[in-house]
Amino acid sequence: MFFTKEELVKWLGLTVFEIWINLISFLVFTIIFVFKYDPSKDLESIDWWFIFSPLFAGDALNTYFVIIIFIRMLLEMTIKSSLVRISWSGTVLLMFFLFKYLLCKRLLGQTTLDYSEVFVPLYILLQLIAVRACQQS
Repeated sequence: MFFTKEELVKWLGLTVFEIWINLISFLVFTIIFVFKYDPSKDLESIDWWFIFSPLFAGDALNTYFVIIIFIRMLLEMTIKSSLVRISWSGTVLLMFFLFKYLLCKRLLGQTTLDYSEVFVPLYILLQLIAVRACQQS
């Protein structure tokens, strides 16, 4: 069973544009990641920060988009809904950023965190999405 676009938008609290930005940045990340482990090319020296840079750029674009939407909602005098949207989107962006940042640090060996500790932001985000999905059903 696949989720519909409306279900994804409602449960994740993201717009279709934000979802597309995330998908495109993940596609570019995947292509660069494959080049790192391609045996025919000697590109093993590619840094993990470079590999994750499309994902960080996608987060930056989404943050910019969220700020623009927040300002427009404030100008339309929908203060309560704008605060709810900025808090939810900010939490989602922060959790994804923390996960990617900790994963990069772990892959480079710059931290001694276990992978279970690196994945904590995703666990928190999954719990928040589950609560949001149950509230809006």
